[in-house]
Amino acid sequence: MIQVRSAEERGRTDWGWLDSRHTFSFGDYRDPAHMGFKSLRVINDDRVEAGAGFGTHGHRDMEILSYVLEGALEHKDSTGGGGVIVPGEIQMMRAGTGVTHSEQNHSKVEPVHFLQIWIVPDIRGLAPAYGQRTFDREAARRSFVLLASKDGRDGSLQVQQDVDLWMSLIGKDEGREFRHRPGRHAWIHVARGSVSVNGTALREGDGAAVSGEDRLAFLGQKPAEVLVFDLA
Repeated sequence: MIQVRSAEERGRTDWGWLDSRHTFSFGDYRDPAHMGFKSLRVINDDRVEAGAGFGTHGHRDMEILSYVLEGALEHKDSTGGGGVIVPGEIQMMRAGTGVTHSEQNHSKVEPVHFLQIWIVPDIRGLAPAYGQRTFDREAARRSFVLLASKDGRDGSLQVQQDVDLWMSLIGKDEGREFRHRPGRHAWIHVARGSVSVNGTALREGDGAAVSGEDRLAFLGQKPAEVLVFDLA
């Protein structure tokens, strides 16, 4: 079964310097029908104006991933972790027992467009941690590339939850197949472009909850950037 969460149905926060679309309930956007999917709690599609950003604020007991689509995002946190991420990189902050951080558009002239992803950990009270890695976008044009996993295999970021985060770049009329173990679930997020998945059309910003389908056949409708969360 594939259940689509269309881009137009998402919540929205518009603070002028920030235009954010919320796949799941977040902040002032309250949506009891969309509180997450399995351990995936937040996907925020954020656009931040040049020179602006989120001031220092706190989190705890959450695995927070940042994935940049355009521009550059600067991160600083109370563990000493920090860096600038651009397309082709992914960043993880483990909030654990508590951490404060800020996120700013690194550019004074260009906007930044990124996804903020929250995953609920399977253990609370962990020590905070930070990680950042580059991934192979050319490999992503041929297959799915692993960005994050519980065991940190293949150079992926390690997250404290039974989830694998994959991404792929799929050209127009290109096919791609994704298989996961029986009994698992998936959340698909189309970051850019459009695809069909097992015949179901998904456009930019759309998400889809998948259960009971171990094989996902992707076909590019427009050049697409796709994230797949393989979830217990």
